[in-house]
Amino acid sequence: MKNIVLCFLFIVCFIEISATAQEKFTLNGTISEEKSNETLIGVSIVFPEAKTGTTTNEYGFYSITLPKGTYKVVISYLGFSTKVETVVLTENITKNFSLTDTLENLDEIVITGNVEKTNLKAPQMGVNRLTASTIKQIPVVLGEADIIKAITLLPGVTTAGEGASGFNVRGGSVDQNLILLDEATIYNSSHLFGFFSVFNPDAIKDLKLYKGGIPARYGGRVSSVLDIYQKEGNSKTYHANGGIGLVSSRLLVEGPLEQDKGSFLFGGRSSYAHLFLPLFDIDNIAYFYDLNTKLSYKINDKNNIYLSGYFGRDVFSIQDTFTNTYGNSVLNFRWNHLFSDKLFSNLSFIYSDYYYGLKLGLVEFDWVSGIQNFNLKYDFKHYISNTIKLQYGLNSIYYKFNPGDIRPTTATSGINPFKLTEKFAFENAIYMDAEHKVTDALAISYGLRLSSFLRLGQKELNTYENNQPVIFNEDFKIYEKATPTGTESFKRSDVIAQFFNLEPRISLAYQINANNSIKASYNRMSQYLHLISNTSSPTPLDVWTPSGKYIKPQLLDQYAIGYFKNFSNNNYSLEIESFYKTVKNRIDYIDGADLIANNAIEQVILNGEAKAYGLEVLLRKNEGKFNGWLAYTLSKSQQITKGRTPTEIGINNGKWYNTPYDKTHDISFTGSYDFNNKWKLNANFLFQTGQPTTFPNGQYIYNNISVPSYNSRNSDRLPAYNRLDISTTFTPKPDKNKGWQTYWVFGIYNVYGRKNAASITFGQNSDTKLNEATRLSIFGMVPSVSYNFKF
Repeated sequence: MKNIVLCFLFIVCFIEISATAQEKFTLNGTISEEKSNETLIGVSIVFPEAKTGTTTNEYGFYSITLPKGTYKVVISYLGFSTKVETVVLTENITKNFSLTDTLENLDEIVITGNVEKTNLKAPQMGVNRLTASTIKQIPVVLGEADIIKAITLLPGVTTAGEGASGFNVRGGSVDQNLILLDEATIYNSSHLFGFFSVFNPDAIKDLKLYKGGIPARYGGRVSSVLDIYQKEGNSKTYHANGGIGLVSSRLLVEGPLEQDKGSFLFGGRSSYAHLFLPLFDIDNIAYFYDLNTKLSYKINDKNNIYLSGYFGRDVFSIQDTFTNTYGNSVLNFRWNHLFSDKLFSNLSFIYSDYYYGLKLGLVEFDWVSGIQNFNLKYDFKHYISNTIKLQYGLNSIYYKFNPGDIRPTTATSGINPFKLTEKFAFENAIYMDAEHKVTDALAISYGLRLSSFLRLGQKELNTYENNQPVIFNEDFKIYEKATPTGTESFKRSDVIAQFFNLEPRISLAYQINANNSIKASYNRMSQYLHLISNTSSPTPLDVWTPSGKYIKPQLLDQYAIGYFKNFSNNNYSLEIESFYKTVKNRIDYIDGADLIANNAIEQVILNGEAKAYGLEVLLRKNEGKFNGWLAYTLSKSQQITKGRTPTEIGINNGKWYNTPYDKTHDISFTGSYDFNNKWKLNANFLFQTGQPTTFPNGQYIYNNISVPSYNSRNSDRLPAYNRLDISTTFTPKPDKNKGWQTYWVFGIYNVYGRKNAASITFGQNSDTKLNEATRLSIFGMVPSVSYNFKF
C-alpha cells in the first residue's frame, strides 16, 4: 500500500510540473444562488474563445487554469439566468458568482435549461441525474413525491414489484446498490415496506445514479451508486415550504445562522392515516416519520463546515400481538478546506445505523437486530490544468453487525434470552481518479481503487471438517448443513479473514462532431457485505453479514459501450448503451434454507456466479411546453451455482437460471405539459415483463397429503406489469413570488385500475378440494390530492 501511495504522489507531482511549464493563472471560487447563497452543483463555466470550461463540484467550487489573457466567461445552470462576464487573468484570481432565478415561481415550475441533458464530451456512461423539480412532477401512489419511484422510470432500473422496497439496477439485487445521503450509507431506502422512500424531496439538492463507468472514489457495491446531497439552507432570509396530503404531510424550514455565513435546514415528514383506523374499529397501526437536518457555516474563504443528519422510523403494529419498528439514522460532520486555488479537500466523519426491532406480545419477547458503521473519509480534488483533474483520497469504515438479540419481556415468558454472535469488520480503501481531456474530441476518465477488508474477531466461530459448512448428501442428492466439529474464539483485535482487491476503472468519450459521440467503459468493483434474504424484495427482517472465512466478497467486471446524440438545437437527446457484466461469489441458498435467527448462516449458502447483459435506450425532450423521456431496456439476468465436485449437482442442477430481478422488457414513459401558468399535466406509463418465479408443475400423494412438485428455479413468471398514472398541478396565483405561495396536485395512480400481481400462491380449495391459484394484488386505482405551500 505504501508503494502505491508513493506512486500516486509521483504521478501528481509529475503532472503538476508538466502543466505549469507555461505562464498560466488560475481562476477559482464558488457559484451560488443569489437569493439563498445555496451553492450549486454542476454549473457550467465556459470560456468560448479558449474552447474550454469546467463545472462546479459537490460543494459549488470550481477551478480552471488558463494562459495569461483576457477572457469572456459564460456561466449557465438549470432555471437560472445565464451570466456573462469578462475576466482578466494576469494573476491567480478568486471570484465567486451568484446566479438569479429566471422565474420567480415555485421550483416545481422551473424546468427549462435542463441539467439532465446528455453531456457528449464527458467520459461518463450509465449516469443519470434528476432534479428535485423533476421528481416532484412524477405521479406516484398516494401523491407523495418519491425519489426511488422516479429513478425506476430510467432505463436499466426496475423494482421487484408493486409495493416492493428498493430498486434493481442492470439485473442486480437490492443489496448491490450503494445509497448515500450526504455521503452516509442508507441501508434501507423504504418507508412502509416500499410504499414510500426515505428521501424527502424538499430537502434534496442533487441526485446522481451511477449504473456504469463508476468513478474509483465509490466502492463497496457492485451494481450502482445513488449519490444524494441535501440542501445547505438559506443563509440570507428565512423560508419554509411543505405540503398536506391524504396520508402524510411535510414541512421544511431554513434560514440564516449568521447572515451570509451560516445557515440551517430542518425538515420533517409524517404519515397519519393510522389515526383514522379506530373510526372503523381497526386496532392496527402503520405509520412512518423522518427528520432531515443540516447546519452550514463559512469560517472564512478557505474553510467551511457542515453538520448533516437524518433520522427515520417506521412502526407497524397488529393490535397488541405484534409491533415492528425499523429505520435509519445517519450523522455526518464535514470540513471543506481549500489548500490552494487548485487543491480542494473534504474531510468527513460519518456515523450510520440501521435498526430493526420486533415485539411479539403473544410469545412475550423482543427481537432486535441491525448494523452500525463509523466512517472516516478524506477526499481531494486537484485541478492540475484545464485538461487534467485528479481526485484522490482514502476511506476507512468500521462495522458492527448485530444479527439478532432475543429478550423475554415478562418473567413468565417461555423464551430464554438468546443473542446471535455479533460480527465486526474493518474496510479500507485508497483511490485515485483522473479526468483527462486528451484532445478536443477525446476525453478519458481513469482510476484505480485499492480496497481491503478485515473480518475481525468474534466470540465464537464454528469449525467444520474440510472447512465445508455445507455438505452434499449423495444418497438424496441434496445439500445439507454440516455438523460443526468445534468452535474457535477470538479477541476483537484478531483478524479471522482478510481480502485485498485492486479495482481499475476507465471510461472514454470520443466526440464525432458537435452533436454525436461514442463512449465506452470498464469497471471492476468488489463488495464485502451481503444481505441475507430469500425474497426478491428486501424486508426489514433481512440482515447484513460480512465476508469472512466461509463467505467470499463479490467481484464485478462490467463492460459498456454507447452512442449519444443531441439534435434539434439540443431540444432532444438520445442515449443508447449496451452492457455486459459478471459477478463472482454471488451467494445462493440451498433448498429449504432457514435464514431467520440463524447463528451459522454459512451452513445454508453456497458461492455462485451471476451475469447480466442488455441494451438501454433513453430518448429525452428537454425543453418546451412538453418535455419528458421515453426509456426502453432489453436485458437478461441469470445466476449459476455449480457443484464443487464432479458428483455434486449444484443449485438447479448446476444450470443457469433467471434471477428474481430479470425483466426482459422494461418500457417507461414520463412527460409533462404546460397548458399555461396555472395548469400542468404530468403522466407516466410503465410496462415490465413479469417477475421470475417458480410454480408447481404437478403433485403426488403421500400419506393422503398432496405434495406439489416444482419446475426448475425461476423458470416461470408472473403476468406482465403495466400501469398508467396521471396528475395535474394547479397554481392559483402563478405570478406571486413573495409571501404565501400555494399550489395543488391532483393525481390518479393506476388510472385503469389494473390488478397487477404481486405474487401468485397455490393451494387446495377447502370446499371443492381442487387445486387453485390465488393472485395477490396490492393497488387498484388510487386517487390523491395534496396542498403545497411556500413562504
